[in-house]
Amino acid sequence: MGNPLLRLYRSKIYTAIMMLVLLMVMGVLGYRFISSYPWIDAVYFTVITITTVGFEVPYPLDTESKIFTICLILASVVIVGYAISIITEYILSRNNFEDIKQRKMQKEIEAMSNHIIICGFGRNGKQAAKKLQDYGKPYVIIERDKDIIERLQEDGLAYVFGDANEDETLIQAGIERASTLITALPSDADNLFVVLSARQINNELCIISRASQETSYNKLKLAGANNVILPDKIGGDHMASLVVIPDLVEFIDNLGIVGERNINIEEIKVELLYDITHIKTIRDLDLRKKTGCTVIGFKDENGEYIVNPEADTRLVSGSKIIVLGRPEQIERLNSKYNIEQEG
Repeated sequence: MGNPLLRLYRSKIYTAIMMLVLLMVMGVLGYRFISSYPWIDAVYFTVITITTVGFEVPYPLDTESKIFTICLILASVVIVGYAISIITEYILSRNNFEDIKQRKMQKEIEAMSNHIIICGFGRNGKQAAKKLQDYGKPYVIIERDKDIIERLQEDGLAYVFGDANEDETLIQAGIERASTLITALPSDADNLFVVLSARQINNELCIISRASQETSYNKLKLAGANNVILPDKIGGDHMASLVVIPDLVEFIDNLGIVGERNINIEEIKVELLYDITHIKTIRDLDLRKKTGCTVIGFKDENGEYIVNPEADTRLVSGSKIIVLGRPEQIERLNSKYNIEQEG
């Protein structure tokens, strides 16, 4: 796919095919006008001469025809031999190149840690990958559709070609070192099996699963999924909200990222903001004055959320804050506390 070596081989193959066609045309015309054979006999004799099958000669050959046949045989040996060697070399080189690409990709995946694994690259998988890419998060895609794999190769995305239901495939994707797994397969049964396998391999993994049926929600949670998303339900709620509270929904939609480096809202670990050996409060940080960002949410060390927390909320170890701001304010905060570099 786009490799210069393979393009060179393809060019040589086209040249060899053109030479074979030209050889065939010259043979037919030669036997038609030099030996005065009928067209069908000229084609027949050209084919058996080029392929050197050694069938019986349909007509006696005069001196001119014999000389022409000798030249045709010598030319065909060279051209056919060249064509066979080029085609064989192309096939071998293509297979070798695919193996090299796969090994290189596997080395890149083995160097990853705390990355995200996306199982399935359908509509939901693509949206998840786009969001992660906008936030600069490393991820690996597991996909078993060969056509999709070829597109991933063209886009330079990290992937594993295989079935996410198999433990070996999950291990190839680095599940033992991953921080999160997103399973977005179209079948709830497949997603359930992936959740069970992933939880067995990595008990600390955060697992997010897609579900088509509401009856699958509890099963996926019981299997070990931290979060279960019902795309159809979310889509229906969103459309209804656009009817009853359209302006609010539009505002919330604008809080998401629109493109690269265009973030309005972000969740930040308090450890990235100050030395937690001396506990500070939201008032002590004074992010509004320093960066322009406003703290709109707080998640304590037990995972409990507080909307619009008080200024005297203590920022203890393991807690997080959710900040809101314009893209340039978020960027200023990331730059001031070196958050982008630290992850």
